[in-house]
Amino acid sequence: MLTLTAATSSPTLLLECQTKRRRFTISAAAADNFPSFLPKQMEEIKDPFARKLATRIERLPVNVSFSEQSIMSSCVKPLIQSKQNPVVLLHGFDSSCLEWRYTFPLLEEAGLETWAVDILGWGFSNLERVQSCDVESKREHFYQLWKSYIKTPMTLVGPSLGAAVAIDFAVNHPEAVENLVLIDASVYAEGTGNLAKLPRAAAYAGVSILKSYPLRLYTTYLVFKGVQFNTSLDWTNIGRLHCLYPWWDDATVSFMISGGYNVTRQIDQVKQKTLIIWGENDPIISNKLAVRLHCELPDAIIRQIPDCGHLPHVEKPDSVARLMLEFMQNYSQKKAQFVPT
Repeated sequence: MLTLTAATSSPTLLLECQTKRRRFTISAAAADNFPSFLPKQMEEIKDPFARKLATRIERLPVNVSFSEQSIMSSCVKPLIQSKQNPVVLLHGFDSSCLEWRYTFPLLEEAGLETWAVDILGWGFSNLERVQSCDVESKREHFYQLWKSYIKTPMTLVGPSLGAAVAIDFAVNHPEAVENLVLIDASVYAEGTGNLAKLPRAAAYAGVSILKSYPLRLYTTYLVFKGVQFNTSLDWTNIGRLHCLYPWWDDATVSFMISGGYNVTRQIDQVKQKTLIIWGENDPIISNKLAVRLHCELPDAIIRQIPDCGHLPHVEKPDSVARLMLEFMQNYSQKKAQFVPT
């Protein structure tokens, strides 16, 4: 059982309580019931928040045009239904819903209907019979999941490359997105660049290196400054769990040679109110791009988190949850002002 010592269903009260990670308690007894489809290496993960969230991962059937059979698609479903728009959490490049292990429970404790969804090609979905994981396939898959299960306009949250996924989706399916939250957004890269031109053999060699433990550990070191070595090891194991599936190489090569996300021209087409969150000390993406994004989005506000790097929802979950709750609360209040009585 996972609880807050100041548990409340009110976002306002949660903000006043200044929620911290240490205020959670976790029962280890419930943390070992992992879904059978997760890699067996999940048992070796020590992080109690990752273990707890992993017990809630499900696979839902999603029908798409590019697969004859339903794709059993991984996500964490909400425990509650709310009158507010649901919050749907995407993840970054080559990651999974476990990226939200610290912030997800804070949002849920605040009474928000919260989903964490694995983007097609990454995470813990069954891709054994999926041939394509390009941008169009990712978009269609997510739309069909939304249409089948979420069914109402959402607050869509995208960190890092997940921000590009969110922008692409919001522009192509505006009816599904009420507003956006973009976290240290990677939205100005020109797709996968020259990697799209690699011969397939070279592409497979490249992704083999991408999932290697030394490279993943080095990346963890770059992204998270000041983290203890044992924690870095555990976080590296969490971040590469999905790479252990036999279809990961094919899915990653499919995305790489397709050209990836290039959403620069879509940014000014975003109609939804947007919150930009940025880690002040992001070593991956310059703060100048946060300012540029704020200027180019038609309706956006920007908030910076001090002493924080590229993944604020991992490093500063309390700050991210508070900023999101403030944003959603203010949006709901302004929206209510224009509703006829």
